[in-house]
Amino acid sequence: MSSFDAHDLTLDRIPGVVAGRLTRYLDSRAGDIAVIGAPVSAAVEHLRSFVLGGGKRIRPLYAWAGFLAAQGPQRAEERLESVLDAASSLEFIQACALLHDDIIDSSDTRRGRPTVHRAVETQHGSQGLQGDSAHFGESVSILVGDMALVWSEDMFQDSGLSAPALARAREPWRAMRTEVIGGQLLDISLEATTNESVELADAVNRFKTAAYTIERPLHLGAAIAGADAGLITALRGYGRDIGVAFQLRDDLLGVFGDPVVTGKPAGDDLREGKRTVLLALALKLADAHNPDSATAIREGVGRVSTPADIAELAGIIRETGAEREVEERITRLTRSGLAQLEDVGLPADVREHLEHLAIRSTERRM
Repeated sequence: MSSFDAHDLTLDRIPGVVAGRLTRYLDSRAGDIAVIGAPVSAAVEHLRSFVLGGGKRIRPLYAWAGFLAAQGPQRAEERLESVLDAASSLEFIQACALLHDDIIDSSDTRRGRPTVHRAVETQHGSQGLQGDSAHFGESVSILVGDMALVWSEDMFQDSGLSAPALARAREPWRAMRTEVIGGQLLDISLEATTNESVELADAVNRFKTAAYTIERPLHLGAAIAGADAGLITALRGYGRDIGVAFQLRDDLLGVFGDPVVTGKPAGDDLREGKRTVLLALALKLADAHNPDSATAIREGVGRVSTPADIAELAGIIRETGAEREVEERITRLTRSGLAQLEDVGLPADVREHLEHLAIRSTERRM
């Protein structure tokens, strides 16, 4: 039995615990990087700043919740430090996804600060280095993201979990990584083809976000603990519905959100031409009731750039009623997700924990 006092791990403490374990892991890899060369250490410092500089640690939270749902700390067969390291490794997958996503979306800011590729680009230019600064910034950020993906595997496999636990976790671990990359590929394909399918936009939400944010972390934690098939099915059902609701909230924030809250410019999704469920519903509703609005939306998405034009386009989308319909979807999905937990015999504190996480995930401020 681990000496770690799991009783102190309230929901509010998990992010701090995860940050501490990530710090320790990053420190442990510094020597490996230093041997390669100082420029590599400088580049990886951007990964360190990114991983430790923000984020809500949602994925480790859900992995820990999945573990507790199946095997409380008092009867845990795995070392709790090992479970926490395994859960914390998910933050490196998140870092990889976001670093690459920021390049794909040509984003300038993340969490209220310059994106990694823009920060490196600025450094390159200010130092008068050889070559194109923008290309160098993107190249470094791609490779730093790749390093994050490699280190997620290393941290997970070296967490100290038992061989049986690692074997049980293999299915969600491998599926999660394929799903998030596949979801990103689907996302950019829909943008390129200006696809207006609500169903395909839903699929992006499921695989790009819901699966690796909530569904698979829960599955992972429960599998580590040796959960039975019924519990895993219920947790995955909860994770799928709450995860999609989480992304639908993000879609609303991407059009109507306050930059102070989101850390990104207002209307970023409209500038980037994101083919979201919100956009697909707006076009469907506008086609049925106001063709002029449908034309304005199609002509504006992916082309607007000034704050005034973005605000005007957001107003047209709001007038279609799509925002209200997305809010209704969020409400339905939250209810159906919570209903998945009703008949699986969860400990009362774990169920309360998951209910609280669901509300936090789906009711983020605009």
